[in-house]
Amino acid sequence: MTHPKTLIALAIATAIAVGGVLAPPAFAQGTAAMATAPAGLYQALGEKPGITRLMDDFVNRVVKDPRIGGHFKDVKPAALKESLTDQICQLSGGPCKYEGADMKSAHADMDINKGHFNALVEVLQSAMDAQGIPFAQQNRLLALLAPMHRDVITIR
Repeated sequence: MTHPKTLIALAIATAIAVGGVLAPPAFAQGTAAMATAPAGLYQALGEKPGITRLMDDFVNRVVKDPRIGGHFKDVKPAALKESLTDQICQLSGGPCKYEGADMKSAHADMDINKGHFNALVEVLQSAMDAQGIPFAQQNRLLALLAPMHRDVITIR
């Protein structure tokens, strides 16, 4: 059963993405980076060391998740962790620069549906809980990531 906090976070992230509250991506890389990250989010996530720990935890969980782990079978976990760390660092207002593929290209051949996307959000939230990231800060990060669903979900 889905955790109630996860349902709230998914509802908030989806409402923000679908409702168009967030501006379109500001970076050519297609990372869903907004022109302005929420003030203090980078610090709330523990800056680069905290984000690195979060992405280590997240990737370790996601590759083992029975619902979506298969999507990561050909991925090198260390490279994924590094790329995601840079992406989240940049999105949250940190000094990092994400230089990976845009989300549409990266996920084009992966057959991802809404259920897969939601499972990934649940795994991310579990990792954030384990890292002690407050729920309000989790929602701020999810609000930045939610617009990616347009490029990540390939099966409608």
